[in-house]
Amino acid sequence: MDDFVLRALAAGCGIALVAGPLGSFVVWRRMAYFGDTLAHSALLGVALGFLLGVNPLIGVVGVCVALALALVGLQRRRALASDTVLGILSHSSLSLGLVAIAFLETLRVDLVAYLFGDILSVTASDLAWIYTGGAAALGGLLLLWRRLLAVTVDEDLARVEGMPVEALRLAFMLLIALVIAAAMKIVGILLITSLLIIPAAAARRFSRTPEAMAALASVFGIAAVLGGLLSSLNWDLPGGPSIVVAAAALFLASMMVPVANR
Repeated sequence: MDDFVLRALAAGCGIALVAGPLGSFVVWRRMAYFGDTLAHSALLGVALGFLLGVNPLIGVVGVCVALALALVGLQRRRALASDTVLGILSHSSLSLGLVAIAFLETLRVDLVAYLFGDILSVTASDLAWIYTGGAAALGGLLLLWRRLLAVTVDEDLARVEGMPVEALRLAFMLLIALVIAAAMKIVGILLITSLLIIPAAAARRFSRTPEAMAALASVFGIAAVLGGLLSSLNWDLPGGPSIVVAAAALFLASMMVPVANR
């Protein structure tokens, strides 16, 4: 098997492992639109990375972190509904990214690769970034697991019990930002949220505990990566969208499997 295929496989499986548990929280907390907002802001991070002469992934992490902090600040003021704030931040950051890229007159940016991913062009340094960032995100999630679960089940009760709800929410946002930065090259900015949500949604019907759902979501994510990558190689299809289509097919298949009442 060619080296670039092995690198693509390793990268996709690495992202799926981390996306499963985090995506489960996104599904439980109904934060799909928040994931989209962070993903759209990633393009601005790429542009700033090129403008400042640093690795675009560092720019993505910086912008996602800044956006998460801005979102928490705006939610505290309660001047606008959360979906309104997310809509403003999402479209503004995406537009700012496109405008910033237009200023890169001396540098050609493969915008399609960033928007829709290019898993077959993953390099050894990308792999190092994916596994380092993924391990950090997974380690952080393990440390926060029980408290995040408590906040997800009943935020008011968690606050009464003295848990730092705002800090936990911010930490969760930062973990998602890290995964989005790592996954950008796999499925692209516009499709990252799909890899977080669809495997977790498919795993929900078959899981009796939160931990089982998180593990099964990772398994479904890896299956989607394998299916999408094989489709891409066999039929010369774009890698990122093929992975998302494979995940969607997996979700539809899971809906047809009867599950005993629990």
